[in-house]
Amino acid sequence: MELTPEQLQIDAERVSQELEGFVRTSVGNFKREGVIVGLSGGLDSSVVVALSVAALGPDKVMGLIMPERDSSRQSERDARRLAEGLGIRVERVELTPILEEMGIYRHIPRRFFANRKIAGPAIKASYKLYTMLTGERPLLSGLEGTNSGLIRRANAYYRMKHRLRMVILYSYAEHENLLVMGTANKTEFLTGFFVKYGDSAADIMPLQSLYKTQVKQLAQFLNIPKKIINKAPSPDLIPGITDEFALGITYEKLDLILLGLERNMETKEITKIGIKPKTIEYVKELIRRSEHMRSSPLAPD
Repeated sequence: MELTPEQLQIDAERVSQELEGFVRTSVGNFKREGVIVGLSGGLDSSVVVALSVAALGPDKVMGLIMPERDSSRQSERDARRLAEGLGIRVERVELTPILEEMGIYRHIPRRFFANRKIAGPAIKASYKLYTMLTGERPLLSGLEGTNSGLIRRANAYYRMKHRLRMVILYSYAEHENLLVMGTANKTEFLTGFFVKYGDSAADIMPLQSLYKTQVKQLAQFLNIPKKIINKAPSPDLIPGITDEFALGITYEKLDLILLGLERNMETKEITKIGIKPKTIEYVKELIRRSEHMRSSPLAPD
């Protein structure tokens, strides 16, 4: 069996229609009056809100922008432009005061992030140094318990931001009888590139059957602004950290590896597309260590 990028191509029109139907049916089944989406200005949330508008109309879609101290202001501007273009209602909740009150910012002092132009390269350098000293990327180390105080502080720092966003989303949703739309895709779900009880918490996940590169195809069909489609995907929680930098691999390669593994292909078969065996083993380890994140809480028999 040969693995090629063409195998990740989707019929975007058909997929869009199916997902729009899924959204409409879910709103009815949950007896909600509409949906709410956390708008980050990124690709996934933009696609979810566009699908929601196509399914329900703009009057039944609400966007919630939730920036905090370390967020890019450009991301907020991108989110607002998208919302204006789609004609949906938008509200903004500044998370910084809440995170300060919770003591989250004390995990990494403000002086490290005071200048974003300096902070980004410095954080990347620290990331690379950790990888060099330990032999594995911080993302992988943080998927299970760890003795590293640095990883524990970083996890507490950025994961609570996701979890706070979830709390705010559900607060609005329950007050206004709205369905919470998740934005995680299949690539993130399989590799653990999400936060347990954070951005994994939602009523429905319309993109969870699509790899990241397929979400991009859907975005093009839905006429998402090219600026959003083309910018480097990022959690926008720590300066300088993009998705592909944190993962250590491009989405194009990662999705092909995941597709090969999904088809039960051997490592030797997947290497034929020019990917090193150690990269494939790394992806396998991401899947293994993040298994608990995709499962219900353990309970005794």
